[in-house]
Order: sequence, then C-alpha cells, then structure tokens
Amino acid sequence: MEDAQSIARYASNPAVAANLRDVFPSPYALQDAQDYLRCCIEGDKTAERCLAIQVNGEAAGSIGIFVKDDVYRKSAELGYWLGEPFWGGGIMTGAVRQICSDAFSRFDIARIYAEPFAANIGSRRVLEKAGFQLEGLLRNSVYKNGVLQDSCIYALLKEDQ
Repeated sequence: MEDAQSIARYASNPAVAANLRDVFPSPYALQDAQDYLRCCIEGDKTAERCLAIQVNGEAAGSIGIFVKDDVYRKSAELGYWLGEPFWGGGIMTGAVRQICSDAFSRFDIARIYAEPFAANIGSRRVLEKAGFQLEGLLRNSVYKNGVLQDSCIYALLKEDQ
C-alpha cells in the first residue's frame, strides 16, 4: 500500500489512460490506487500476478499477467502501464520480458497475449522488442473517448521464448 501515492500521481495523467481500457479510472485518485493495490494483494495468486514497476525507488507503473479460464486456460493476458516521464527508456520492455519469463515458469500456460490499440505505437514496439508476434488487426474493435478504433493482438508462445 506504500506505493499508492506514486501510483496515483503517475496514473492520473490522461495520456496514460488514453491507451487503456475504461476500467482504468480517469482521473485517477488516491482511492483508485488503494483499491487497485488491494485487488492485487488479495487476488488469486494461482491465476494472476500483479507487480509495481519501480523506477528510482518509487512505483511508476504496473504490470500484470491474468490466466484465462475455460478453453482459454492455457493462455494469459498481459496488461501494463507506465508513467509518461519514463516512456521510451526501455523500462517497459524489460518489465514485459521479466514478467513473461516468470509467468511461463509459474503458471501452466502456453501463450501470453496482449491487445494494444493499433495507434499505440509505443506499446506495440514494447511487445515486439520483448519477442511478441503480431497475430492480427482487430478492426473497429474498441470504443474509447468517443472514437471507434482498431486494436491488435500480439502473442508470445512459451516455445518461442
């Protein structure tokens, strides 16, 4: 919970929320950070892993792996965000590589996927640098801030790691 202040500070930037699902609050308050941290702490450790991304000793973002169920039980979804002052420095690529390696050894999964908005070139580059392959373009698949837009699906297979 000691990370709540810094998470709220970096997450409250509309530029961060612009590329995330609507479940990510905007504006992002201290209470939102505390609620999120509580969910991470109390979450099902057999099906998810949520971590803070620390830069210079403070939480500057978050990354998580969420194992799916039913016929998708061998897949996990990757989600992440990073405070804008740290964009472009390779921090997220390193975090993605690290959590994926950990997830493949921790969970009984064969595949990790992510679905960035097509226009989010920075996030797409992070995934590509971390070894993810573009599997497809999903046309008009997301509706964010009053705009219908495309998203992409990227995946990393355990065997390709």
